[in-house]
Amino acid sequence: MAIPPPPGPQQPEGQHPPQGAPPGAPGTSGPYPPPNPQVPNPQGSYPGPYQQAPYQQGPYQQSPYGTPYQTWGQGYSPYNRPAPVNGLAIAALVLGVLCFLPGVGLVLGIVALVQIGRRGERGKGMAIGGIVMSSIGALLVGLMFATGGADDFWKGFSEGAAGNTFSLSKGECFDAPGDSLEGLAYDVDTVPCAGKHDAEVFASVTVAGDSFPGDSAVTDQADDKCYGLMDAYAMDAWAVPDDVDVYYFTPTAQSWRIGDREITCMFGNTDEQGTLTGSLRKDVTTLDGDQFAYLDAARLLNTAMDSAPDEEYVEDDLPGHKKWARRVSDAITEQTGQLRRHTFDPAVSGQVEALLKNLDRSRKEWEKAAEARDADAFYAHYEKGAKLIDGSTTVTTREALGLATTPPAGGGSGGADGGGEGGSGMEV
Repeated sequence: MAIPPPPGPQQPEGQHPPQGAPPGAPGTSGPYPPPNPQVPNPQGSYPGPYQQAPYQQGPYQQSPYGTPYQTWGQGYSPYNRPAPVNGLAIAALVLGVLCFLPGVGLVLGIVALVQIGRRGERGKGMAIGGIVMSSIGALLVGLMFATGGADDFWKGFSEGAAGNTFSLSKGECFDAPGDSLEGLAYDVDTVPCAGKHDAEVFASVTVAGDSFPGDSAVTDQADDKCYGLMDAYAMDAWAVPDDVDVYYFTPTAQSWRIGDREITCMFGNTDEQGTLTGSLRKDVTTLDGDQFAYLDAARLLNTAMDSAPDEEYVEDDLPGHKKWARRVSDAITEQTGQLRRHTFDPAVSGQVEALLKNLDRSRKEWEKAAEARDADAFYAHYEKGAKLIDGSTTVTTREALGLATTPPAGGGSGGADGGGEGGSGMEV
């Protein structure tokens, strides 16, 4: 009778081997060795069905799925960084788009392509785009020079730049930067003349010539022209405050090159902190018929009075003073003729008639002064003639006409109106 083999390890009662356990595991049949025999189980038994051996120490760790991965330390990223964009490629594209220095854009694009191929950088498309557009720009520039288009472009640019220089019109009022009418001005703020303002424009003059005549020559022209035109705008000289004088804007050598040829004449306050209030304009646009007729005639005499010789004393230039007396006499003749040709309102005709009588008497004295044999005779007739046309003799007529009745400080130059130029002639 055969003897049966000894029984193997007994499965404890009530326990069954788990499904899917590897062969040779407790509770299974089969002569298989335990897994991971090189790693002792710290509990003295084989690892369970879902246990794994402890991770090994070292630069790599074993994942639960058996695939090693590197641990990333500080200074590294698990993602690859993109290659940098070539800077010359960007510059070439910008210059090509703007058509600015197309030759430079073309060269930069070529150099960028070489660098991109050698360094592995990005930006090849930008470099090629810059080359193409710069090539087109270079061709257009060459075509402009060949056909004369460059000259037309520069003329148009010059005209446009000249248009950017600020321009003021007759009758406009403005505030100057820094509240000063001295120095260089690049722009001004126009404001209503009814309120406070720094200056009021009364005329504009164009400087002739192709080349810049120089600062001194331009200033001399401005001084002569502006003082000569002030009476046409402010015909009532008595209405101009004593602290107001003539100023002007003139072209500079720089503005001349872009087409600036304009001298702007204006009234301004001689006090640096002073301002103007209200318009000083007294001309055909603001005066009634009687006022204009009176002031227009008075201007004839004022102009003659202002033409006195530079020599103050008659003894130093008797011939010059005699010629001046003749000019005054002729001006009075024109003045009285113009006043008599105008039909004044009956409310003022009596005052005008009295003024005409004084003018006739004064003219005779000026005629005698023009014929004087010596300085003493000249003085005698000059004093009588000047007294008859002194500004105070016109106050009654002015009041009847509704004009200013306070003569300028210093008496002006007479002329039956107390007008005439004066002031420092400061410039900008």
